[in-house]
Amino acid sequence: MSAIRVPVVEKIFSANDRMAELNRNLLNSHNIFSINLMASPGAGKTSFILETIKRLNHSLRIGVIEGDTAPVTIDADKIIAAGMPAVQINTGGDCHLEASMMSDGLNQLPLDDLDLVIVENVGNLICPAAWDLGTHINVLIASVPEGDDKPYKYPNIYRGLKVLVVNKTDLAPFVKFDMDYFRQGVEMLNPGLVTFPLSCRTGDGFDKWIEWLITQVHAHQQTS
Repeated sequence: MSAIRVPVVEKIFSANDRMAELNRNLLNSHNIFSINLMASPGAGKTSFILETIKRLNHSLRIGVIEGDTAPVTIDADKIIAAGMPAVQINTGGDCHLEASMMSDGLNQLPLDDLDLVIVENVGNLICPAAWDLGTHINVLIASVPEGDDKPYKYPNIYRGLKVLVVNKTDLAPFVKFDMDYFRQGVEMLNPGLVTFPLSCRTGDGFDKWIEWLITQVHAHQQTS
């Protein structure tokens, strides 16, 4: 008789979902809006966070949880140098953050002094999509050099998103990237998804993202 494995998997995800709900309740109790930021390695997650901090110009108080597979603090150090509190979470080699890891990060942030928590998930287009952390929205950064076929190759990461950021648009003249083909793939998986084409290097397109983000944070604060 073959072993029954599904209940074990379900139990793991059930425990994670319960912890995620506790995280969300904790954030709500402090009137904090939160984002789970996902992308492949090199898409520009940390650069995106740093540019967001710079353009907000302290109009929002931001805390950052940095997920990484190795015990290095390079990205967290950059956030702290930009004037915002940050916590580095070492996943021990796992390809994603889990709700319990986010809980550990939240316990180290000054929640009473924050409006927004950004979680920089591990660079991966597969694993992070399956794990609810307790954030309020999932945001994916795709970058032009990655190619226009990613929605077709990695469909699960594009489902359930609230926002898609297309980074490194300044490189579009130099690489093969069909924006129409890319958008078609995205729309099949997530119709009506809010999309922000932008460049962290030049700043083009960033104003619309900042305007949208501020609106979302303020709306959350009025309802939580």
